[in-house]
This record gives sequence, C-alpha cells and structure tokens, in this order.
Amino acid sequence: MSQNIWIARHANRLDFVNPDWFLTAERRYDPPLSDDGMVQAQQLANRLKHEEIHHIFASPFLRTVQTATAVASVLDLPIKLETGLSEWLNPDWMTEEPERHSIEELLEIYPYIDVSYTPQIAVNYPETRQKMRQRSAQTARCLAREYSPENILLVAHGASVLGAAMGFVGDLAVEKVKATLCSLVKIVRQDPEWLLELSGDTSHLTEVEQVVRFN
Repeated sequence: MSQNIWIARHANRLDFVNPDWFLTAERRYDPPLSDDGMVQAQQLANRLKHEEIHHIFASPFLRTVQTATAVASVLDLPIKLETGLSEWLNPDWMTEEPERHSIEELLEIYPYIDVSYTPQIAVNYPETRQKMRQRSAQTARCLAREYSPENILLVAHGASVLGAAMGFVGDLAVEKVKATLCSLVKIVRQDPEWLLELSGDTSHLTEVEQVVRFN
C-alpha cells in the first residue's frame, strides 16, 4: 500500500514583519499572513497543484487557514480544520490561551472550510514541548490511518510540522526536517515502511533517502 503525506508550514506572518502589530491586536496570538506571506502561500499552491492530494487539513489559526486556502483554491478541495495541528501553546510565548477566530467568522471569508468536519485531537493550554510533539504526532498518524490510502496535506506550524513528521519517522525528523516558513515535507508510506522523501522550502526541496519501519 502506498500513501503520500505532505506537511507544510504556514507562510510568513504579519507580526514577524511588523512586531508592533502585536501591541494593539485584538487576537495577539493569531496573526494573519503578511503581504509577502500571501505570495509564499501562492507559491506553495503552485508547487502542489499537479500533485494528487485528496484531503487538506489545517490548524485552525488564521495564518494556517490562509496558507491552506491558497492550496485549496488551486486543488478545489475543502479544508478540514484540525486542532491537533495547532501551534505549540507554549506559556513562554503566550501569556494566556490564544483567542482565535470562530469557524463562523472564518467561513465568511474562507468558504473552502468544511464545517462538517470534527477535529480528531484536542489541544490544551499550556503545553510542554513533549505534549505538543505527542499530540501533533498522534494527529498525523490518526489522519493518515483514517484516510488511508488517500494522500493528505497537513498545514501546520513550525513545531507541529516537526511533531507531525516525528509521528512517522521518529527522531529522524529532528535531524532532517527544517520547518522554515512555507516549507514542505513529503513522507511516503510503502508498507511496512515510511520514507522521508522530501524536506525543504518550496523553492529548494532536498531529497532525503531515509527509511524507517512503519508501526
């Protein structure tokens, strides 16, 4: 059995470009993409438009929804919002649980969102690094198993991209996956193994010839 798992990090975010945005923002921990981030998201969409992808899952944060929307509009696929792919709810980064846009608010602007989808894995503030990696790994494995043998795209954050990849290839992901902005990882299932095939940004993907046993 063969199955492709694509894992992408969101594009550049507004508060990285304009740190002062954070000081007056209504939802301080849920920034949108920056202007160049929107361009990056479109580049990601262009990279994936000829790939056979059957389902798109995205973290419910605004920047991941916007990144996933660029791909969804090219592939004409709905976006399933999965809390298990969320940002690391690190108390050193966030003084309280992040407030996000509701699904209803997002749907008004991003009609590709699938309101019938029920998230598989919950996320709770605050989180340790270990808990974040465990839940993002569990989420990725759960989705791969439930939607097998169809190919899926996961749109997540730097930490949860790495955690999701670790769900398939373990510590090899720590060594090989560089979850830079709008980076892309491809993991291929060829029973009984998972192959980490590609890792890098959308302009320069590096082939990775490493195999681990599928559990």
